[in-house]
Amino acid sequence: MPQKRPSKPSWRAPLAAGFLLLVCSTASAQWVWKEGDRKVFSDTAPPASVPDKNILKRPGGGSAPMPAPAAAAPANTETGAASPAGAAPQAAAPQLPTVDKELEAKKKQAEQTEAARLKAEEQRVAQARTESCNRAKQAKATLDSGVRLATTNAKGEREVMDDKARTAEAKRLDDVMRSNCGPMPKAGPQ
Repeated sequence: MPQKRPSKPSWRAPLAAGFLLLVCSTASAQWVWKEGDRKVFSDTAPPASVPDKNILKRPGGGSAPMPAPAAAAPANTETGAASPAGAAPQAAAPQLPTVDKELEAKKKQAEQTEAARLKAEEQRVAQARTESCNRAKQAKATLDSGVRLATTNAKGEREVMDDKARTAEAKRLDDVMRSNCGPMPKAGPQ
């Protein structure tokens, strides 16, 4: 018959459970606030636009609004002494939400980059239009000169243009010059 071992006090299980409880409580959200009908849980402070009355929980378990920092008693400029305790403290000016200057700089840089890209694209398009216009004008001048022109067909054979082909080519060149020579068309809404 096997002998039973004397049972040892199990202190490891409660210790592990306590450790897990501690880790889980510190990993949980420390801030809770209301935005409309929903609650927001976060480990970062709410934005400045959230009023204190909507903040439900703060770090350290506090749920009441945090007191405003006490301003130092203003010194009496004539005597150099501090104001008496009964004097009313000056109302602190409401602080506007601070704007992240780094974010603004990145936004401005992105806008400048986009503007430079758009300008380069416009220049590329304008240059392509100018080249196309010049080629069309040269081809139209050659076509109007009356010189015999030849083209190459799909088989690679040379064919002389007849009057019908000349008329079609003249119409195509007129369309190219109409669209590419002159002011750039306005870009419509995208």
